[in-house]
Amino acid sequence: MKRLILFFLLPLGLGMSQMRAESVWVETEQFAERGGWCLDQQFMDEMGSPYLLAHGMGVPVADAVTTVSFPAPATYYIFARVYNWTAPWHEGAGPGAFQLLVNGRRTTPKPLGTEGSAWQWQPAGKVKIGAGKLDATVTLHDLTGFDGRCDVLYFTTDASDVPPAGGPALTQLRRQRLGLPDEAPAAGQYDLVVCGAGTAGISAAVAAARLGLQVALINDRPVLGGNNSSEIRVHMGGHIGVGPYPRLGDLQKEFNPVKGGNARPADFYEDQRKMDFVRNEKNISLFLNCRVVRADTLAGRILSVTAQHIETGRELSFAAPLFCDCTGDGTVGYLAGADYRMGREAADEFHESRAPEKADSMTLGASVMWYSEEGERKTSFPEFRYGVDFTKESCQRVTMGEWTWETGMNVDKTKRLERVRDYGMMIIYSNWSYLKNHMPDSLGYARRSLAWVSFMAGKRESRRLMGDYILKQDDVLRYILHEDGTAAMSWPIDLHYPDPENSRFFPDAEFKTINRNTHIYPYPIPLRCLYSRNVGNLFMAGRCISVTHVVHGSIRVMRTTGMMGEVVGMAASLCRKYGVMPREVYQHHLPQLRELMTRGVGRADLPDNQKYNRNSLLKNPPEVKKVE
Repeated sequence: MKRLILFFLLPLGLGMSQMRAESVWVETEQFAERGGWCLDQQFMDEMGSPYLLAHGMGVPVADAVTTVSFPAPATYYIFARVYNWTAPWHEGAGPGAFQLLVNGRRTTPKPLGTEGSAWQWQPAGKVKIGAGKLDATVTLHDLTGFDGRCDVLYFTTDASDVPPAGGPALTQLRRQRLGLPDEAPAAGQYDLVVCGAGTAGISAAVAAARLGLQVALINDRPVLGGNNSSEIRVHMGGHIGVGPYPRLGDLQKEFNPVKGGNARPADFYEDQRKMDFVRNEKNISLFLNCRVVRADTLAGRILSVTAQHIETGRELSFAAPLFCDCTGDGTVGYLAGADYRMGREAADEFHESRAPEKADSMTLGASVMWYSEEGERKTSFPEFRYGVDFTKESCQRVTMGEWTWETGMNVDKTKRLERVRDYGMMIIYSNWSYLKNHMPDSLGYARRSLAWVSFMAGKRESRRLMGDYILKQDDVLRYILHEDGTAAMSWPIDLHYPDPENSRFFPDAEFKTINRNTHIYPYPIPLRCLYSRNVGNLFMAGRCISVTHVVHGSIRVMRTTGMMGEVVGMAASLCRKYGVMPREVYQHHLPQLRELMTRGVGRADLPDNQKYNRNSLLKNPPEVKKVE
C-alpha cells in the first residue's frame, strides 16, 4: 500500500489568462517505494539536495513509485531536475536513461537524464489530471542500470514556470516547498555533539557517554562505520594497544568487525554490530540520515549546528557546550569558520623530505571499489563507451578493484566530489565492458559479472582543521615526544601518487595509484592536534585533525582515528567536570587526561582479532627526544 505524500503548494501568480496557476513539488528522496533506486546524499553541498540513483551496474533497477496529490484538475507540465553524468567526458547522450510514468503511462517518449552538461530542469512532458481522481501514481522507470539520477519532479499548470537551475534561488525555493521554518526546532540539550559516525565518531561518542556525558551522535547515512561500512568496504588499518597508553583501542574490540580486507562481501563489515554497540549506550542519542548543513557561532564558539534529514528534508538544531568534528571533511569546522588547510605543503615550510618542492592543491584521492563473481553460465555486459576508450594494452585485466582504483587527487573533493565519484564509476564500467566484449573468453571473463560497485566514494583527504599544534614529519621520524601525547599512530607515512603506468595511457586522467611508505615507530599524537585553534569548543578526530599532508598519510587509517575519538571523549568529560574548554584541558588538566587514557573506557578482556600492517613497527624504538 503506497502512502500518500503531502506536498506544499504555493500559488505562482497569475498568467496571461488571469487564472491561478497550480503546482506540485516532489522530492524524489521522499518516494514511498524506492524499488532498486539508491538514496545518494554525498553531494548536497554541491548540487543542493539528496537524489535517487539507479545504480544497477548495467542492469535496470526496479521502479521507484509514489503517490502524488494534485490540488486541482488541470493539465500539468512536468520538469525533472536531472544530470547527464558522463557529460564531462562525452559530448553525446549519456547512459543514465530513465522514464517518468504517471498512472502507468509515459509522460514523454524521450528518455530523461541523457542530455545537457550540468544539473538542469529537463522538460518531461505533461499529464492531464481529471476531476474524478486527484491522486496519481508516479513512477521512475530505469532503462539502463547505469546510474541515472533524479532530484526533483515539478508539476505546474504554467508551461513557462521553470524553477531556478541551482544556487541560492533554488535553495530558497526548496525550503519553501518543504515548509522549513527559518529556525530549526531543537533536538535537545547535550553535553557533546559528535558529527560523523565512522570509527572516530563512534569512539568519541561512546567514550564520552561512558564517562557520563549526554551525547548526540549525528550521521548522514543509515548505517554506521563510514569507510568501514558495507557501503564503502575499507578494512581497519593501523594498530591498537600501542604507545604509552595501551588501553586506548580497547573500545574498538567491542564493535570492529572480525574479518578484514577491502572490497569484500557486505557481511564482512558487520554494520549491525556497530549499530547495536551504539544503541546500547544509554547516554547516546543517535540521529541517522542527518547531514550537518549549518553552524551558528558567537565570539569564536559554536552555539549550535543544524542537521537536515536526507529523506524528509526536516531540520533539527543541536546545541551543546562542546562539539566534535568527525566528518572526515572537517565540515563542522569549515561551517564554523575554523582555520584549515588543504593540499600539500612545500618541503621547506616544515622541512619535510616527503613533501614536494612547491606547495600545491593535490590531496590523496577517493576510491570507488568493486568486485566481480563467476557464475556457471556465460554472461553479458552492455557496450559502455562514454569518453574513455580501453585497448588491449591499457585495460585492467583484473576481477576486482580496491584501494589502487583512486581518482580525484587533483580535484577539490569538497566542491566536486560528484565528478570524482562518477569518473571512478565510469572507469569501472568502461574497463569491464572492454573485458567482457573485446577480450578472448580464454582469459576468464565470460562467466563473470559485476557483483558490487560502490556508489559511495571512499575519501582519504580533504580539509585538515588546524589546532594549536601542526604535527609534521620530523616530529614522527625523529620521535620528538610532546608532553600532551595521546593515541599512537602506527601506520606508515603512506602517500599515494598517480601510477606511472596508468599515466602512460591516461595522462592527467589517471584512475590508478601507487604508494610509497615510510615506516614509523608508534608515535603519540599531541592533544593540541585534536582541537581547533580558533573555534574554542571544537574537538576533531579522524582524518581532519591538525597535521601536515605528509603526516596525514599515517594518521588517516581507522583504528588510529578510533583511538583519537576515545581521547576526545575523555577530554570532553574533563571539560564538563572542570567547566573548561578543550585548550584548557591541555593547559591545566593533562594529569587527569593521562589517568583516563591509562585506565581506558573499553573492555580489556576481549581479543584483538585484526592483525594489519605488522611490518609497520620499527624493530628498535628510536632515541626519545622530549619537548616539554
